[in-house]
Amino acid sequence: MSFNLKHAKTHNFSNKKGGLKHGGILSSKLKILQEEEVEQEDDIEMQIANVGEVLYRWIAPEFEAYEKSTRWYLMFAAFIIAMTAYALITNSPIMAITFILIGIVGYIHLQKNPRIINFSITSKGIVADREMYAYENIHSFWIFYDHPHARTISLHTKASMLPFIHIPIRDEDPVFLRELMLKNIPEIKQDAGLIDAIERAFHV
Repeated sequence: MSFNLKHAKTHNFSNKKGGLKHGGILSSKLKILQEEEVEQEDDIEMQIANVGEVLYRWIAPEFEAYEKSTRWYLMFAAFIIAMTAYALITNSPIMAITFILIGIVGYIHLQKNPRIINFSITSKGIVADREMYAYENIHSFWIFYDHPHARTISLHTKASMLPFIHIPIRDEDPVFLRELMLKNIPEIKQDAGLIDAIERAFHV
C-alpha cells in the first residue's frame, strides 16, 4: 500500500493524547491480526498432521451438472409417479416411500449448483473437502469409469448406515489413482446399485 507523504504533512499531530490513543488501538489491532495468523498456521499444521502426507490432490465439482429440458423434468416426474404407483399396487409401502423421497431429494439436488471441492489421496486416507476416510475404515474400493458418464471412485467403508462413498475424479487419470490407492486399499469389484442406475439414466 502506498502512502502520500505530501498529504501527510498537513495532518495535525498536536494532540499527543489522541495520537497515543490511536497508536494504542493500531497496536492492539496488529497484535490481534498476528495472533490470528499464528492460529491459522497452527490449524494448517494440525490438518497436515491429521491427514498425513498428501500424495495427490485434485479438484472437482461435487456432482456433474447437466442441462435439463422441460421434457426431462416431465420424464423424471412420470418415472417417480409410475414407480410409486407400482409400489402401492403391489402393497410395498417402503418402496413407495423410497421413490417419493428420491423424487423430493432429486428435485432439491437439481436446484443447487455444485460446489468445487478439494480431494486428495494421502498417506493416512482419502480426503474429500473437510472429511477424511482413514484407510483402516475402508474395506475396499472400485473405480467406475465410463467416460463421460461415470467417473467416480467408490469407497466401501465400514460405516453401517451409508457404507458407500462416491468421489468424483472428473478428468483425472483413473489408472494413476488406482495405482496410488492399491498401496493401502484392496480393489474389489462393485456392482452399480439401483440408485446409481437411476443417476446415470436421468443424469442426476
